[in-house]
Amino acid sequence: MLITELALVADTANVTGSQLNRVAAALQKQAIRDFAPIWDIVATIDGFERLEDVPIGYWPIIVRDDIDAPGAAGVHLDRNGQPFALVQFGDSWSLTASHEMLEMLVDPFGNRLVAGQSPKPDQGRVEFLVEVADPSEDAQFGYTVNGLLVSDFFTPQFYDPVAAGGVRYTFGGHLTGPRRIAKGGYLSWHDPISDHWWQQIWFDTDEPQFRDLGRLTDRAGSLRSAIDARTQTALRMAREGAGSAQLTSARELTAQIKTTTGSRAGDLRRQIQDIRDAGATEGVWVDVP
Repeated sequence: MLITELALVADTANVTGSQLNRVAAALQKQAIRDFAPIWDIVATIDGFERLEDVPIGYWPIIVRDDIDAPGAAGVHLDRNGQPFALVQFGDSWSLTASHEMLEMLVDPFGNRLVAGQSPKPDQGRVEFLVEVADPSEDAQFGYTVNGLLVSDFFTPQFYDPVAAGGVRYTFGGHLTGPRRIAKGGYLSWHDPISDHWWQQIWFDTDEPQFRDLGRLTDRAGSLRSAIDARTQTALRMAREGAGSAQLTSARELTAQIKTTTGSRAGDLRRQIQDIRDAGATEGVWVDVP
């Protein structure tokens, strides 16, 4: 089995080594415990304080301060066609990093399409762009891993032809049927008849709305890059996640966890000191005649 290797890189002085390692550990747990059993994709996520330290073959997720321009944040392809992601640093950057990690794992190159019935009543079969974290991307649907806020994601059943009882459409159970969106999320697809790209969005309205993005021409990057730039996904997540109740709860939980881990660290240091002071007897050996 090929294992996907990801590198979480703090290319900013605002992220300490301790913060970097804690977020990397949370993303690793999410990838192994929550994501892999559902999508059958195995990945490792390691933290690196410098881009220069990232081994060849790792796909980097790079946290920076200066990528708040439209289209900059998100997953891109390097000059050799390999994926990398840019994450805008902010209060909820763990949520954004999780979002980009999940989408990179399911569709590394940003062009994967899945056919299905359009949610727009006057359309037939269309091609959905696979973006596993977009339909329930809002911070209110995130959850905590090791006290840090991470993103919800949909399951392969999201593309089922009909809704069925007892089916899990997102990890957190926030969608009631296939090809639906939650408030704060969106879904993108290509209509082969008109050659237009469409979205269903639910941002600042009481009900979801459809919008025609038009025909996509002169595309320089991936389909996902073009769609995310138009939708400003990363910037919206950074803005809305920072003021969310979920982030506040995550911070409170993080403080509780720090108290617990601090207590455990103190116990271990005292035990280590006791071992050094008194010596440790791990067993008694008797010579064999």
